[in-house]
Amino acid sequence: MASHSDHPGEQAAHDPIRLLAVRDTPLSLDEVFRAVGDDAAGGTALFVGTVRNHDGGADVDKLAYSSHPGAEAELRQVAEKVVAEFPVRALAAVHRVGDLRVGDLAVVVAVSCPHRGEAFDACRKLIDDLKHEVPIWKHQTFSDGTEEWVGAC
Repeated sequence: MASHSDHPGEQAAHDPIRLLAVRDTPLSLDEVFRAVGDDAAGGTALFVGTVRNHDGGADVDKLAYSSHPGAEAELRQVAEKVVAEFPVRALAAVHRVGDLRVGDLAVVVAVSCPHRGEAFDACRKLIDDLKHEVPIWKHQTFSDGTEEWVGAC
């Protein structure tokens, strides 16, 4: 009799990376959620990063994200590492570039796995590594007229 972990649904999917993009158009939670749908997944974790109205004790008026031309290739490398470490059934990650306002979606990532704990862990690694390794930079403008560049890597 096969053990629980021998079931095909417990293993990583053949091509679990379903959606990766760095784009200058508004992001969609529905698009990302649909991309990670999988009948063998018992848990789906989704993280949404939004533009907040403050940073470091200062009021943020607006911000702009810019990226290196190789950002999507770096994003793929991050995704491949997550897939290698966890039993990912499906993975998706999109990051916005361009001018954004408070409340806009800046990044949406999702991972589906056989179990919820794996999905949470994989999703956290995906967003943390994306923020540390993918060359995307944030230019913030504060209400007092000062500005700041923040590097994602």
